Order: sequence, then structure tokens, then C-alpha cells
Amino acid sequence: MTKLTELELSEICKQLGELYPKNISRVYGGNIHNSFKLDFQNYSIFLKKNIRKEKFLKFEYLCLKNIEEYSNKNDLIIPKINTYFAIEKAEILLMEWIEMSNGSQSKLGKGLAEMHLKSNELNPAEFGYQEDGFIGLNKQIGGWKTNWADFFINCRIEPQLKMLKQNTFNSDVIKNLITKIQKELNQHNPKIALVHGDLWSGNIGINKFNKGVIFDPASWWADYEVDIAMTLLFGGFKQEFYQEYYKVLPKQSGFDKRVTIYNLYHVLNHLNMFGDGYLGQANEYIKNILNM
Repeated sequence: MTKLTELELSEICKQLGELYPKNISRVYGGNIHNSFKLDFQNYSIFLKKNIRKEKFLKFEYLCLKNIEEYSNKNDLIIPKINTYFAIEKAEILLMEWIEMSNGSQSKLGKGLAEMHLKSNELNPAEFGYQEDGFIGLNKQIGGWKTNWADFFINCRIEPQLKMLKQNTFNSDVIKNLITKIQKELNQHNPKIALVHGDLWSGNIGINKFNKGVIFDPASWWADYEVDIAMTLLFGGFKQEFYQEYYKVLPKQSGFDKRVTIYNLYHVLNHLNMFGDGYLGQANEYIKNILNM
């Protein structure tokens, strides 16, 4: 396994103003970075280390800082960042250690809706993000557009399609798919908000006070429905989560159709990352969109 080097540990202690950790333990769960818990005299730190060439953790650092601006800390917790730095061939991201429990997801749902609502109250006029980022291991295109359908197609769906092996899908099918997505999204009047962007059950938790916790974001300014859509892709979100979310931001007409369109982005991304095991699901999604 990848360990922390003495040089990295020395820089970590320097950045935190601490002596050598009492204990260092590996944290498992992700497949992109190496993660550790560092126990100091009075507190613990969660550490992520990236040794890939791309600056994944720099993007995560930016996203965490962004979504923290709009979170209601009474309901939703964003891990506090201690520091981010690059050293030799590694990136290091240090943030607070949060003990998780198996409590209610009510505040998670309410807090996510409050984050969406507060960011929407800025009256943002464009969709996108200030720089390129990542969704899993793949690039997530930055930049800005005022038209939602154009952004979602040009900067989300088409880049994923271009990464696929040639002839994965029939060219006429793709042409019809793009036309259908354009038509459906042009009929929708989305509310722009800062979204988490990768909101599956592995990127959420509940702390000991029953507050929601979200982490590992891939944020951008989007139709806020994209976050709720992704919660439905792999499951793991309880009924109270949706009940509390919709009390703040009621469900919009046509959402059940848009879920399939929005989650096609993630299905294609999984197809690109993990291979043909996701091909059947991608074909099903495309078929369902074409039949709308």
C-alpha cells in the first residue's frame, strides 16, 4: 500500500504546528486516493493523498470551500479543511475527522435543499464552473453557458461519448439522443444552484448529532435537480431525506423524466471508467430517453 513518507509527515506536522502523530491508520473506501486517519494529542485529522499526475485534490479543495459557503451548519456539515499542499509527486489534503453514525437523514435532506436554495438566491445567470475538474477519474469540463441544454450536452454528455470506444453506440442513435435531450431540457426552466455533483451514498454521512455530512464533491453550477437525480441512481437515501428536501424545494413537474437524462451522464462516466459492465445500463437509459 502507499504510505506517507517521512518528508510528507514532516511537512504535515509543520503545517499543523504539531509533533509527530500518536497513531496513523489507513482508511479504506475510495479507489482513487489513499486515505489515512492521523491522531494527534487533542484531535484527529483525515488525510487524502493523491499520487496521480492530475490535481484531483486541488479540485476537491476548491469544491469543498465553495459548498461550505452555502451550507447551513445547523443541518449540513462540510468537513473543515486544515490545509492543502503539493510535495514532490504527491498532493495532500488535510481536513477534520468526523465520526459518523447511523442516524436519521432528515437534516441531510433539509441541509442539501438549503444549500441549493441559498446558492440560487445569488441569481446566478450561467451554468458551469470556473475551471475544469473531475468526475471520478475523468475530466469534468469547466466554462460557462447561459443555456442549460447546451451546457449539459456540450460539456457533460458529449465529452463522455467521445471517450468511449468507437462504434460503442450507433451514430444515428446518438444523433437522435442529442436531439431528444435538447428538446426535453429546452422545455424545462431550471433553477441554477451550486451542486455537490457526485451525490451517491458513499459521499454522505450522518454525524453523532444527526446532522448531514457531505464530502468528495465534484461541484458545478447546474440545475439543482442533478443532485437529487443522482441520489436515485444507486440508492442508499431514505424516505425522510426526500421528505425534508421537498419541504424546502418542492418537486418540479417533469422531474421523473429528467432523472434519466441527468443520470445518463454518470452511467456513461462509469462505462468509461469501469468498462462494458455498464453498457447494458447505458443502452437502457438511451432507449428510455428516446422513448420519452
